[in-house]
Amino acid sequence: MGMPLRVRTTPPTEADRADYLEAMRRSRELHGEWIDPPTTDEGFDELLERHSGTDFEGFLIRRVSDGALVGACNLSQIIRRDFQNAFLGYGAVRGFEGQGLMREGLGLVLDDAFGRLGLHRVEANVQPGNESSRLLLERLGFVREGFSENYLQVAGAWRDHERWAIRSEIWRGSAED
Repeated sequence: MGMPLRVRTTPPTEADRADYLEAMRRSRELHGEWIDPPTTDEGFDELLERHSGTDFEGFLIRRVSDGALVGACNLSQIIRRDFQNAFLGYGAVRGFEGQGLMREGLGLVLDDAFGRLGLHRVEANVQPGNESSRLLLERLGFVREGFSENYLQVAGAWRDHERWAIRSEIWRGSAED
Protein backbone atom coordinates (compact mmCIF):
# COMPACT_ATOMS: atom_id res chain seq x y z
CA MET A 1 0.00 0.00 0.00
CA GLY A 2 0.98 3.69 -0.02
CA MET A 3 2.81 5.79 2.51
CA PRO A 4 1.23 6.29 5.95
CA LEU A 5 -1.17 9.20 6.09
CA ARG A 6 0.00 12.39 7.71
CA VAL A 7 -3.50 13.40 8.80
CA ARG A 8 -6.57 12.00 10.50
CA THR A 9 -10.13 13.27 10.74
CA THR A 10 -12.20 13.77 13.87
CA PRO A 11 -15.68 15.18 14.41
CA PRO A 12 -15.79 18.65 15.97
CA THR A 13 -16.48 18.65 19.71
CA GLU A 14 -16.70 21.24 22.46
CA ALA A 15 -13.05 20.45 23.31
CA ASP A 16 -12.04 21.77 19.85
CA ARG A 17 -13.68 25.21 20.30
CA ALA A 18 -10.64 27.37 21.17
CA ASP A 19 -8.31 25.63 18.70
CA TYR A 20 -10.84 25.78 15.86
CA LEU A 21 -11.81 29.42 16.39
CA GLU A 22 -8.18 30.54 16.66
CA ALA A 23 -7.28 28.63 13.47
CA MET A 24 -10.22 30.05 11.48
CA ARG A 25 -9.52 33.60 12.66
CA ARG A 26 -5.84 33.22 11.75
CA SER A 27 -6.87 31.93 8.31
CA ARG A 28 -9.23 34.78 7.34
CA GLU A 29 -6.81 36.19 4.77
CA LEU A 30 -6.20 32.73 3.28
CA HIS A 31 -9.95 32.11 3.00
CA GLY A 32 -10.57 35.58 1.59
CA GLU A 33 -13.92 35.73 -0.15
CA TRP A 34 -13.83 32.01 -0.98
CA ILE A 35 -15.35 30.70 2.27
CA ASP A 36 -16.75 32.12 5.48
CA PRO A 37 -16.18 29.57 8.28
CA PRO A 38 -17.31 30.16 11.87
CA THR A 39 -14.99 32.51 13.78
CA THR A 40 -17.19 33.24 16.80
CA ASP A 41 -18.52 31.20 19.71
CA GLU A 42 -22.02 31.51 18.24
CA GLY A 43 -20.77 30.18 14.90
CA PHE A 44 -19.04 27.26 16.60
CA ASP A 45 -22.22 26.52 18.58
CA GLU A 46 -24.10 26.37 15.28
CA LEU A 47 -21.46 24.03 13.82
CA LEU A 48 -21.88 21.65 16.76
CA GLU A 49 -25.66 21.86 16.50
CA ARG A 50 -25.58 21.09 12.78
CA HIS A 51 -23.20 18.19 13.43
CA SER A 52 -25.72 16.65 15.84
CA GLY A 53 -28.32 16.38 13.06
CA THR A 54 -28.74 13.70 10.40
CA ASP A 55 -28.03 15.82 7.32
CA PHE A 56 -24.57 17.14 8.27
CA GLU A 57 -21.17 15.60 9.08
CA GLY A 58 -18.34 17.83 10.26
CA PHE A 59 -14.68 16.85 10.09
CA LEU A 60 -11.57 18.42 11.55
CA ILE A 61 -8.37 17.49 9.75
CA ARG A 62 -5.47 17.11 12.16
CA ARG A 63 -1.82 16.29 11.59
CA VAL A 64 -1.03 12.86 13.04
CA SER A 65 2.42 13.84 14.33
CA ASP A 66 1.26 16.57 16.72
CA GLY A 67 -2.53 16.95 16.46
CA ALA A 68 -2.27 20.37 14.79
CA LEU A 69 -5.50 21.49 13.12
CA VAL A 70 -4.61 21.79 9.42
CA GLY A 71 -8.09 22.11 7.94
CA ALA A 72 -11.80 21.56 8.35
CA CYS A 73 -14.54 20.31 6.10
CA ASN A 74 -18.12 19.19 6.13
CA LEU A 75 -20.65 17.18 4.22
CA SER A 76 -23.86 19.17 4.36
CA GLN A 77 -27.40 18.80 3.10
CA ILE A 78 -27.03 15.03 3.05
CA ILE A 79 -29.99 13.80 1.02
CA ARG A 80 -30.97 10.14 1.30
CA ARG A 81 -33.36 7.79 -0.53
CA ASP A 82 -32.84 7.74 -4.29
CA PHE A 83 -30.27 10.60 -4.34
CA GLN A 84 -27.63 9.70 -1.67
CA ASN A 85 -25.88 13.05 -2.19
CA ALA A 86 -24.08 15.64 -0.06
CA PHE A 87 -22.31 18.95 -0.55
CA LEU A 88 -18.64 19.22 0.43
CA GLY A 89 -17.28 22.38 2.01
CA TYR A 90 -13.66 22.76 3.14
CA GLY A 91 -10.84 25.09 4.04
CA ALA A 92 -7.19 24.82 5.00
CA VAL A 93 -5.64 26.50 8.01
CA ARG A 94 -3.03 29.19 7.38
CA GLY A 95 0.48 27.77 7.58
CA PHE A 96 -0.55 24.32 6.37
CA GLU A 97 -1.68 25.12 2.82
CA GLY A 98 0.19 23.74 -0.19
CA GLN A 99 1.53 20.64 1.60
CA GLY A 100 -0.98 18.05 0.36
CA LEU A 101 -2.53 17.72 3.81
CA MET A 102 -5.99 18.77 2.65
CA ARG A 103 -5.76 16.27 -0.23
CA GLU A 104 -5.13 13.50 2.30
CA GLY A 105 -7.81 14.77 4.67
CA LEU A 106 -10.47 15.12 1.99
CA GLY A 107 -9.52 11.64 0.78
CA LEU A 108 -10.40 10.31 4.24
CA VAL A 109 -13.67 12.26 4.16
CA LEU A 110 -14.55 10.77 0.76
CA ASP A 111 -13.70 7.29 2.08
CA ASP A 112 -16.19 7.97 4.88
CA ALA A 113 -18.79 9.48 2.53
CA PHE A 114 -18.77 6.52 0.17
CA GLY A 115 -18.18 3.94 2.89
CA ARG A 116 -19.79 4.50 6.30
CA LEU A 117 -22.32 7.07 5.04
CA GLY A 118 -23.23 5.10 1.90
CA LEU A 119 -23.41 8.15 -0.36
CA HIS A 120 -23.40 7.86 -4.15
CA ARG A 121 -22.37 11.43 -5.04
CA VAL A 122 -20.56 14.34 -3.40
CA GLU A 123 -20.75 17.82 -4.92
CA ALA A 124 -18.38 20.74 -4.32
CA ASN A 125 -18.99 24.29 -5.50
CA VAL A 126 -15.97 26.51 -6.12
CA GLN A 127 -15.70 30.13 -7.15
CA PRO A 128 -14.07 30.39 -10.58
CA GLY A 129 -10.99 32.29 -9.38
CA ASN A 130 -10.17 29.84 -6.59
CA GLU A 131 -7.44 28.00 -8.48
CA SER A 132 -6.01 26.06 -5.53
CA SER A 133 -9.43 24.70 -4.61
CA ARG A 134 -10.19 23.72 -8.21
CA LEU A 135 -6.84 21.93 -8.51
CA LEU A 136 -7.50 20.09 -5.26
CA LEU A 137 -10.82 18.80 -6.58
CA GLU A 138 -9.22 17.72 -9.85
CA ARG A 139 -6.51 15.79 -7.96
CA LEU A 140 -9.22 14.02 -5.97
CA GLY A 141 -11.01 12.95 -9.16
CA PHE A 142 -13.92 15.40 -9.15
CA VAL A 143 -15.43 16.25 -12.54
CA ARG A 144 -16.61 19.74 -13.49
CA GLU A 145 -20.34 19.52 -14.16
CA GLY A 146 -21.31 23.10 -14.79
CA PHE A 147 -21.46 26.74 -13.83
CA SER A 148 -23.99 28.55 -11.66
CA GLU A 149 -24.32 32.34 -11.63
CA ASN A 150 -24.87 33.99 -8.23
CA TYR A 151 -25.11 30.49 -6.76
CA LEU A 152 -24.09 30.96 -3.15
CA GLN A 153 -23.82 33.84 -0.73
CA VAL A 154 -20.31 34.06 0.74
CA ALA A 155 -19.12 36.92 2.96
CA GLY A 156 -22.33 38.83 2.26
CA ALA A 157 -22.30 38.68 -1.54
CA TRP A 158 -23.86 36.31 -4.09
CA ARG A 159 -21.04 34.64 -6.00
CA ASP A 160 -20.71 32.56 -9.14
CA HIS A 161 -19.56 28.97 -8.63
CA GLU A 162 -18.38 26.04 -10.71
CA ARG A 163 -20.13 22.77 -9.83
CA TRP A 164 -17.83 19.80 -9.33
CA ALA A 165 -18.84 16.28 -8.28
CA ILE A 166 -17.50 12.81 -7.72
CA ARG A 167 -19.47 9.57 -7.61
CA SER A 168 -18.72 6.52 -5.50
CA GLU A 169 -17.69 4.39 -8.49
CA ILE A 170 -15.20 7.07 -9.63
CA TRP A 171 -13.76 7.33 -6.10
CA ARG A 172 -13.37 3.56 -5.77
CA GLY A 173 -11.51 3.54 -9.09
CA SER A 174 -9.19 6.40 -8.12
CA ALA A 175 -8.56 4.97 -4.64
CA GLU A 176 -7.08 1.85 -6.25
CA ASP A 177 -4.42 3.90 -8.09
